[in-house]
Amino acid sequence: MASEEPKDESKVATEANATPLSEARAYEDSLRELTTEEIWDLYHRKAAVTGPRSKEIEPYRNSLMERHLPLVKYIAERLLQTLPKSIELDDLVSAGLFGLMDAIRGFDPERGIKFKTYCTTRIRGSILDQLRSQDWVPRLVRLKASRIDKALNKMTAEYGREPTHSELAKALEMEPDELTREMDAASARSMYSLSEKWEDNDDDGSGEKIDVIEDSQATDPIQELNQNDLLAYMTRSLTPKERFIIEQYYRAGHTMREIGEMLDLTESRVCQIHSNVMERLKALLGQKSGSLLM
Repeated sequence: MASEEPKDESKVATEANATPLSEARAYEDSLRELTTEEIWDLYHRKAAVTGPRSKEIEPYRNSLMERHLPLVKYIAERLLQTLPKSIELDDLVSAGLFGLMDAIRGFDPERGIKFKTYCTTRIRGSILDQLRSQDWVPRLVRLKASRIDKALNKMTAEYGREPTHSELAKALEMEPDELTREMDAASARSMYSLSEKWEDNDDDGSGEKIDVIEDSQATDPIQELNQNDLLAYMTRSLTPKERFIIEQYYRAGHTMREIGEMLDLTESRVCQIHSNVMERLKALLGQKSGSLLM
């Protein structure tokens, strides 16, 4: 940090007290002509008189933040490489700027520490704090998961293969059942956006993760066709009324009472017809009680 007083300090100080917006912008432009060391000198001398949160030192602080913005982006980009793709770079940069602002306010040049070294820690810590505040998984779960991953990687390197569940539990001094519970809890420690691209080089806009995830509740068309063929085969000898009762009860999910209202029959009559049909079908197919027809 330069100890000599900047040669244009009086000019800068005069422009700092100007109220018109045009003059304020001209003053900020004049700061760009100074070196970082000169701005630091002006900032500390002004802050010693007015305080670190005074509006009078805002131009100096803004200029320092502008000059250290590339460092914030660099740290954010490095951290982004270790994070899920759902995390945006702009969010990390925004959190890092708060850390940079706190670093500027709390920096003491008399300690003999370079500002870059000091603010790097503050910027990184601010970003990590922001990520932890938005994390839906307890920190203890992540710590346990990290411990399991480290032990697994170490044993894999030593054995030349992945360790068995018992070997891993023994190395971690845990019971196998306890390790199973910890691994199940750790398996849900990440959250991803279904709108993410499946491949980074997917330029056509298609191929999102939601397109390749299986919907367990969706209807399988092949199974649907097989069920339709089986139902048609089983009910081919039934009367139209009997076939209607079977289809509405097993396929449409209607109750006996609702089917009776459709056919203008009592609920007990529908139940009687249903029982007779089931007995005939079981005899026809030779199925035992407890089958899928029950």
